[in-house]
Amino acid sequence: MKILLVAEEAAGVRTLKAVKESAHEVVAVLCSRANEREEGGSGVTAVARALGYTTLPAERVKDPNFAHDVASMGIDVLLNVHSLHIVKAEVIDALNVGAFNVHPGPLPEYAGMNAPSWAVLNGEKQHGVTLHWMTAGIDEGDIAYQERFDLSEQDTGLTVSAECVKLGLQLINVLLSQLHQDARRIPKIVQDRSKRRYFGPRAPFEGKVQWTMNSEQLDRFVRACDYFPLTSPLGYPAAKLNGRTIALMKVSRTHTNADAEPGTITERAGNIWLATRDEWLAVHKVQIDGKPVNAGTVLPVGEKLV
Repeated sequence: MKILLVAEEAAGVRTLKAVKESAHEVVAVLCSRANEREEGGSGVTAVARALGYTTLPAERVKDPNFAHDVASMGIDVLLNVHSLHIVKAEVIDALNVGAFNVHPGPLPEYAGMNAPSWAVLNGEKQHGVTLHWMTAGIDEGDIAYQERFDLSEQDTGLTVSAECVKLGLQLINVLLSQLHQDARRIPKIVQDRSKRRYFGPRAPFEGKVQWTMNSEQLDRFVRACDYFPLTSPLGYPAAKLNGRTIALMKVSRTHTNADAEPGTITERAGNIWLATRDEWLAVHKVQIDGKPVNAGTVLPVGEKLV
């Protein structure tokens, strides 16, 4: 099979290597211009060029005229991994077999952006990753393969995303194997549209701490945004201290009833504690001016976040 890979990030690099080791042919690799500036030669563009593959701007998939190139090259499959560009219907229709997308969430329940973070925020007990056929609609195509996994009360946006990458690569290998054996037998499971939920790119609660939250809810909010040491796609839950923005990066529950107004700062057992409407939260790391800082160095006892 002739494969056109549209890929970003580490997951894209791992997918590129997996396709290279398979029985299929990589015709070209499409990635964003940002990849071209990545240092260390570890990005998708650098790896693709090192392997001798043609690289093209990922934006080409949004151009309906690109369908002519796809048809002329005899492309069988387009495989989309972590690229956010919407592939035009004309491009999909020009493929001999079809287009597939790896989505870091179970469909149809978690369509859209930042699904791992929303799962943590919503207190889900399970999450999943889906490899689905692509259509003109976002995350609407039939499901080819899906895997689910359990979540814990310690999971963060980063840990859930990492698990999605690992399982997503396994699903890609299943797809590559089936493409080699008989593409006609790749499953097409129609999504139940009544269960569909779509999540947009905006941060929950506009990225602000909500003092109506209890300790469990605020803990989930912080963990949902926690991609440290990587950049959080949602930012961090923010509050104000004497007019200065303080964002919560790392917290943990104390299961100790709070005897102060929400937002009040105190110190106990050598840690900075923050009052919520029901319990104290231990605050370990905050962000100020875009930089991570130990909470004890900037949160004064007796003050109050608002």
